[in-house]
Amino acid sequence: MSDPYPNPAATRLRALLAQPGLVMMPCCYDALSARLIQQAGFDLTFLSGFSASASRIGAPDLGLMSYGEVRDQARNVLEAIDIPMMVDGDTGYGNAMNVMRTVQGFARAGCAGVMIEDQVAPKRCGHTQGKAVVDREEAYDRIRAAVEARGRSDIVIKARTDARRTHGLSEAIARAQMFAELGAEMIFVEEPLSEDEMRTICAEVPGAQVANMLEGGQTPILPPARLEALGFRVAAYPLAAMAAAMQAMTTTLAALKAGQDHTGGLMEFGELRQRLGFDIYYETEARYARKE
Repeated sequence: MSDPYPNPAATRLRALLAQPGLVMMPCCYDALSARLIQQAGFDLTFLSGFSASASRIGAPDLGLMSYGEVRDQARNVLEAIDIPMMVDGDTGYGNAMNVMRTVQGFARAGCAGVMIEDQVAPKRCGHTQGKAVVDREEAYDRIRAAVEARGRSDIVIKARTDARRTHGLSEAIARAQMFAELGAEMIFVEEPLSEDEMRTICAEVPGAQVANMLEGGQTPILPPARLEALGFRVAAYPLAAMAAAMQAMTTTLAALKAGQDHTGGLMEFGELRQRLGFDIYYETEARYARKE
């Protein structure tokens, strides 16, 4: 079941995690958003299930996207960027065998890491109502299967627990500790409600801790320096790109509908072309053009 092929993106992610300092990880939802994240100078991105669901099928993050759709979206994104990208593997799309196939598929696609969580399927956004988690043993089996499936691909396993809301902080920490013991390198305890809880998580759980800076969510939004001081290694920003894009589009379309000037907030056409890579394509085309 192990993948015999090395994964250069995973190797780069491991190198990032080994360096001092907080790694800031804005989340992408398609190839364009990922390219803009790279152009802004970030070293890592994450294909968010929340944002990818909104972008690809125009639906909320309620487990509606299939594994095949997410893998296809990941492949499109990876073709547009050079920085490593992690991907949201949700609950693994089934039992332990499905988890293994999910991890191997994302590794073969070139993803640097994959997140597997302990929610009941179909999963929900971690900061919305109605979520539930599986029992400990099923949660552990998912992570155990993910670690086994990694094989020699070197893909990083990010294990997530949503037990904080459903069972309390102590249960979430117990699960996170076992996830690390089972071999997950990155640990994500979803929805701590205070800075004190965030500090406790970092103090009691081994591995590279991930802070989820969900804009408008239940967890306090802290500056990067403060997150690093608490002990976090990675800070994820799930909605920064998508919410900014949605706000800009909504404002522009409202002005257009009202017959008002809608051009004030638009990116200049020359910069837009440059960011999309028109100049590079033109240069390549010129090198291969036949001389008359």
